[in-house]
Amino acid sequence: MIRGGKGGRTPLTHGLHFEKRTDFAAVISNIHGYSVEGDCVMFKGKDVARLYKKNKLYAQLLKPMGVDYAKLISKKLLPDDAVLVLANKTVYVVETKFQTVAGSVDEKLQTCDFKLRQYKKLVEPMGLTAKYVYVLNDWFQKKEYKDVLEYIKSVDCDYFFYELPLSYLGLPVPDN
Repeated sequence: MIRGGKGGRTPLTHGLHFEKRTDFAAVISNIHGYSVEGDCVMFKGKDVARLYKKNKLYAQLLKPMGVDYAKLISKKLLPDDAVLVLANKTVYVVETKFQTVAGSVDEKLQTCDFKLRQYKKLVEPMGLTAKYVYVLNDWFQKKEYKDVLEYIKSVDCDYFFYELPLSYLGLPVPDN
């Protein structure tokens, strides 16, 4: 696990390893004991989480629960991945940002506070909590991102480099 801007890419046995174009379902399916059936995440045959990519958050979570997003927020936000962990009743919005040159992602990182507030408006009426987390690549370990990374933490959002620990999500950690 690499957190808080320290270290580089290292293997992690108890987490989700992301590449540039990897989604949550593909990543978790590669961990021993885990499988994905439709949008259900299973661990050793037990249902532990639900996956909501982009519009599925609205169509498969909010709408069936009677939540009309338009009454709560003015514009849809489409998450890279949203993971509802059943054990802790938390929706983790996971945004993967991989850069190789300076660009618009630089400014997008600074929007996490606003987005977290919007997601909270959507899920709190259902008795759920929202968390917002980035999975970043080494590009963001440069010194010019120090202030942005500090800001992300200061507004109760989080970030990791390449990997997202299962324990951070409250998901079961497989035995070695």
